[in-house]
Amino acid sequence: MGQGLGIGIDDSSNQCLCKVDIKPWLFSKRRGSKSLETYSCKIEIYWDLSSAKFGPGPEPLEGFYVAVVVDRQMVLLLGDLRKEAIKKTGASHVPSNSVFVAKREHIFGKKVFSTKAQFCDNGQIHDLVIECDTTNVNDPCLAIRVDGKPVMQVKRLRWKFRGNHRILVDGLPVEVFWDVHSWLFGTSLGNAVFMFKTCLSAEKLWASQPLSDPNQLPWSFSQRFSDSKSQFLGFSLILYAWKNE
Repeated sequence: MGQGLGIGIDDSSNQCLCKVDIKPWLFSKRRGSKSLETYSCKIEIYWDLSSAKFGPGPEPLEGFYVAVVVDRQMVLLLGDLRKEAIKKTGASHVPSNSVFVAKREHIFGKKVFSTKAQFCDNGQIHDLVIECDTTNVNDPCLAIRVDGKPVMQVKRLRWKFRGNHRILVDGLPVEVFWDVHSWLFGTSLGNAVFMFKTCLSAEKLWASQPLSDPNQLPWSFSQRFSDSKSQFLGFSLILYAWKNE
């Protein structure tokens, strides 16, 4: 809610047709709409979070909808208020259930960063803790715990400020990638980036985009779905960790 809403639409050749960014002050009104005319179509975005119920994470769980309509046809519908969305938009076509492929979140702390995490769509919710002390420490160490259980530790972090390691969560292999260069060598306002991905070939994707901009995912969605096999790459959780000095 505090970061607004962004929607991008690509054509069949993965070329971006348009991108709509709804600023936080507008999206925080809980109910509203926005339309955009392009050279080829009319795009309308509707949302209603006035009765939304939230869980441990920042996203709503039920009592809401977010709908995208292109030329009077609904192409995306999120939330459980399907009837309300259809009535509001008057769309002639309703899509099937969407596929949740990635989530990004900003977390804050001094030495310890914690959040609630799911490592797959509709998966079990876990307590995820990242701990790293880089202040006045000769040999900083990075540690990650899931539900209080240590799952990985990285020593000699000044030499291993970027890397990856595979862990098991609920019996599922999860590849963990980290980039803490900004913590160690950047400015005080820099952020570290962590990614948890249920994908055994994620290394090829990790290096495709720079990680310096917290408003950008490490790669474009169009690249991830450049072929039919890419649809089975799994789920990605991207965390931007900011230190509170």
